[in-house]
Amino acid sequence: MTKENVPSFLYLTAAQARTLAKRMPTEETLYELADLYKMFADSTRVRILSALQTQELCVLDLAALLGITQSALSHQLRILKQAKLVKSRREGKVIIYSLADAHVESIFKQGLEHVRE
Repeated sequence: MTKENVPSFLYLTAAQARTLAKRMPTEETLYELADLYKMFADSTRVRILSALQTQELCVLDLAALLGITQSALSHQLRILKQAKLVKSRREGKVIIYSLADAHVESIFKQGLEHVRE
């Protein structure tokens, strides 16, 4: 490695920089995290998560509550399901949606607290 390729730091020593770099998540993990946060960048998806935070809902009720078409809702639910933010279960002919787990609720609540500060 030539001297030009060695990064220079203002306050960190080389040893501190190596330690810090080892503590950081991998690039792949950080890309996955960025993809997760992208799910919250769409107001319709955030509205869906908000409604599902309160209780489980079927597509028909969720669409009526949010004032959007079932088609648009189904599209967004599919995206949220692929991102593992919502899950579904069948009750007869009806599919019921809910938040995937407590982590999703926690992420949503923390974000809401942050914007309300």
